[in-house]
Amino acid sequence: MPPDPRPPERPAPDPLHAVPLHTVPLAPSHVPPADQVAALVRLTGVEQEIWDRALPYLDVRDNDAHTLYAHGLAAALLNAVPRARAEIVLPAILLHDTGWKSVDPARILPAIAPGTRDPEIVRRHETEGAVIAARILGDIGYPPEDTARIVAIVDGHDTRPHALNADDAVVKDADKLWRLTPHGLRTIGSWFCLDAEQTLRLALAHTYDRLLTETARAIGRALAAIAGLDHSPQRPALSGRGPTGERWT
Repeated sequence: MPPDPRPPERPAPDPLHAVPLHTVPLAPSHVPPADQVAALVRLTGVEQEIWDRALPYLDVRDNDAHTLYAHGLAAALLNAVPRARAEIVLPAILLHDTGWKSVDPARILPAIAPGTRDPEIVRRHETEGAVIAARILGDIGYPPEDTARIVAIVDGHDTRPHALNADDAVVKDADKLWRLTPHGLRTIGSWFCLDAEQTLRLALAHTYDRLLTETARAIGRALAAIAGLDHSPQRPALSGRGPTGERWT
């Protein structure tokens, strides 16, 4: 039989394995300086001093990283809640969880876990945190009236269902929104031995309906949408991966 003169058919391109793009190295001059970029958050001045003094109290329950991310969320919320004041909100968020240092580490996760929640332990971390916050702010000479407002926020940021004012609402919302961030979801999943999709459902169930400001709810919806799409049937297929159900470590 004579050979077929037609060229062999090329296989159809696999959409899951697209041809990679060539990289284009940029010169550093094309990247704007930090002070020319909107929305970046930095700790400076008195906030840095408060952070340095709070840090020794934040080395339990991932409170150090949690506090740093919550501070960033609070700074973002301040731009959309005009009545909230940075001089109250930002120190309060940096100090709000210092009281966990006073709780036996073995009792912390059972105190906040669904099914074993211990309101007395949760309340204790608020009252102890208020004492620590008052001491730190007094040591740096923070204005007494502002200190009193900050201490009142810390003393009730978890157990008080309503907000005292706009400052308190922003602190409460920033604290809770952290749960829906990538760091928050990884941390909560590791606490309770849940896979990523279970963690997202748990975090949403205990977060979204408790947010107090419309801006926080919008941010919460955005974070939840992104995290949820990671577990959709469509997203893993884009890189040829199937759902793994892996546990956070």
